[in-house]
Amino acid sequence: MTLSFRGGLCRAALAGALALAGLAAQAIEPGQPLPVNTVAGPDGQPLALADGQARLTYVDFWASWCGPCRQSFPWMNQLQDKYGAKGLRVLAVNLDARREDAQHFLAEHPARFALGFDPQGALARRVGVKAMPSSLLLDASGKVVAVHQGFRTEDAAELEARIAQALGRPLRRALHEHPP
Repeated sequence: MTLSFRGGLCRAALAGALALAGLAAQAIEPGQPLPVNTVAGPDGQPLALADGQARLTYVDFWASWCGPCRQSFPWMNQLQDKYGAKGLRVLAVNLDARREDAQHFLAEHPARFALGFDPQGALARRVGVKAMPSSLLLDASGKVVAVHQGFRTEDAAELEARIAQALGRPLRRALHEHPP
């Protein structure tokens, strides 16, 4: 599932930041495995993107300057609270170059889910992030089940329905609806 992002400002800012860094992004597609397995955790240690324990992992790429990210954080807290016991893991990966910017954002929008940090944008480049926020839904093995760009409140119901549907089905069927 790929939904378009209608807010051009965040997309333009992200594209500009990636272009200035000389980064070419190739979008990852459903059915593909992630090209990277870890991201830096809050303590700087590697944090697994798909930890093998969660049935599904919702990986969200965000930045402190992203307006829609302010709306997505409360929603991701609700997702983690509602579906965590059913096998969902939410992991938000920050792309700010300065950790202080992320910490200021988190003070205003606390996260009750896992956090990772990608200040150089290496992971974002590898998966082809083109809008902020962008998210990937991963199965337990790290294979991409769905891709989503941007966040609008209208998108939340569709995203949650997709997650609930995948969590409600037998593992093999839920995770392999997009053949490689």
